[in-house]
Order: sequence, then structure tokens, then C-alpha cells
Amino acid sequence: MAVKKRIAHEFGQGTSLRSGDYTRAAERAVKDALWHNSLNMTQAFGVEKEAMIVDVEIGVQKPDQVDTDTIAAVFPYGQISVTAKHGGLDVPKPDGSGATLIAVAAVIVSFMVEPKEAAA
Repeated sequence: MAVKKRIAHEFGQGTSLRSGDYTRAAERAVKDALWHNSLNMTQAFGVEKEAMIVDVEIGVQKPDQVDTDTIAAVFPYGQISVTAKHGGLDVPKPDGSGATLIAVAAVIVSFMVEPKEAAA
């Protein structure tokens, strides 16, 4: 029976400097994580790109204000799951006109694999 096996993970940070948009900050955090690497795992394992399971966790101060569908749309392929959780930072502006929002993202890539048989 196939099991979900984590193959890679990457982390990123994104900000919304002026607009106060948690989704924009989260999207930037995901793109930051993705731009750190180029994963060619589907080619290495000889599987379709859609077999890639991508679990995304976003940390922001107001997770209910993150549009997870917008974040999922960043990915061109794979089975995407996005969860927003409490985290990140809201840094108040010195003039009291709002805050700079900081989001963090964890992008975890997995595949379903057959477990290796134990040696007899």
C-alpha cells in the first residue's frame, strides 16, 4: 500500500508594505519559497507532475483574511493544499497609519510511494 513520503520542503517570507493585504503577503512568501529552488523530482522519479502533493502552510496574524484559492493558483501543477494559520508579524508603522504585514510560508512536497520491503 502506497504511503505519503515527504521529498522536499522550502520556506519563504513575504510582505505587504502598504495595502494591508494578507493574501498578497502570503503569495509573496510562497513565491519566495519557490524561487529558492528548481525541483525536477517528477522527472527523476518518472512520474507525472500532477502526482506531486504540495502542502502549503501560511503563517499570518489574521489567517481568516488569506484567500487560500489565490495561493493555490500560484502552483502550475500538483495536488495543492493550502492552510493559513496564526503566525507571521504585523509591524506597526511609526506614524500609526497601519502596519507592514509579514507572512511566512512552508511548502512541503510529497509523493505517494510504495514502502520498501524489509529484508528477510
